[in-house]
Amino acid sequence: MISRHKTVAVRIGDVVVGGEAPIVVQAMTNTDTADIQATLHQCLALAEAGAEMVRVTVDRADAARSVPYIREGLDRAGVDVPLIGDFHYIGHTLLQEFPACAGALAKYRINPGNVGFGARRDDRYARMIDIAASHGKAVRIGVNWGSLDQVLLTRLMEENAGLDAPRDAREVMHEAIVQSALESAERAEQIGLARERIVLSAKVSQVQDLIVIYRMLAERSDYALHLGLTEAGMGDKGIVASTAGMGVLLQMGIGDTIRISLTPEPGGARTREVEVAQTLLQSMGLRSFSPQITACPGCGRTTSTTFQELAAEVEAFVRKRSPEWRARHPGFEEVNIAVMGCIVNGPGESKHADIGISLPGTGESPAAPVFVDGQKVETLRGENITVRFLDMIEDYVDRRFGEPLVKPH
Repeated sequence: MISRHKTVAVRIGDVVVGGEAPIVVQAMTNTDTADIQATLHQCLALAEAGAEMVRVTVDRADAARSVPYIREGLDRAGVDVPLIGDFHYIGHTLLQEFPACAGALAKYRINPGNVGFGARRDDRYARMIDIAASHGKAVRIGVNWGSLDQVLLTRLMEENAGLDAPRDAREVMHEAIVQSALESAERAEQIGLARERIVLSAKVSQVQDLIVIYRMLAERSDYALHLGLTEAGMGDKGIVASTAGMGVLLQMGIGDTIRISLTPEPGGARTREVEVAQTLLQSMGLRSFSPQITACPGCGRTTSTTFQELAAEVEAFVRKRSPEWRARHPGFEEVNIAVMGCIVNGPGESKHADIGISLPGTGESPAAPVFVDGQKVETLRGENITVRFLDMIEDYVDRRFGEPLVKPH
């Protein structure tokens, strides 16, 4: 059992981040927020995929003007996912000039490195924090290594250069990122934002930097922490880098909310980042979102593609049915399903699963035994194995978690 780093609980809409609350999955749209319908459509898709908070870019007047309409559209659809406004450079102006936007958002994301410089920065930052406090909104103070406060970094570099044994420049950057986050949070509290309204993040693009910086934040504060590897990349690289860094931190008990920042592949769905975040948390045993599917990796005994095709069909079926199961059958996500490819490990894995099937390997008898709760209940043969096994999964969920539903066609 992983022992979580103790942090202050922050309420964001109806979602609680930190404290003893489960780790929250969030996502961000990549539409132009001024395009109300496109952004609303993507917010709905992300929420349906399982995003528990959705961040939108608020970069200009047209975007700020659109936010209340996006919130209204979500409310009409019965989707209460909190909206987060991502502000840079002119957030103080937008929040002041568009109070309906300030009110529609559940949280503001502020980067202290690009609010401004000197007295102007202090004034702009104070105005944003004051608006958040007056509206009862949470704020994520999100430091990013690519826009780090250069005044702070320069001062720390100069101090380091004067030491008898100067630290490595990368260590100084780590310290600057942590100090920027903590000093900004302290300033927000002085202005009037309650500690229970503050979330911190420190975004970098290298795994080892991420681990070091969040360990420092966890050791030196009890603010709720948002994890994410920025500019992680596309496809496998982005997924592996993000999960490698966040997996280490989550195992240490660090992190209250996460986002997997993937560069979208051409034509790829934005919901992919939600699926990866859920898979990470579920694989680590931190949360359950949908039935866990154990599938055979394949070898020389499984030259047939049947088990691969069945595993894909089961994955797609579970993903399609999950929204309705979630609404009608609480607890369904605890189900374990096994799709195995031959007699070596197939029957054993299937017995350990709640429901499992062991397909015949090369040269084996063309029969597929199905096990339910450790007991063999049926042997499937013929061309309709996939359809019959999917029906058995549906029946299992119905029987174990609620009244039978009408099967989908």
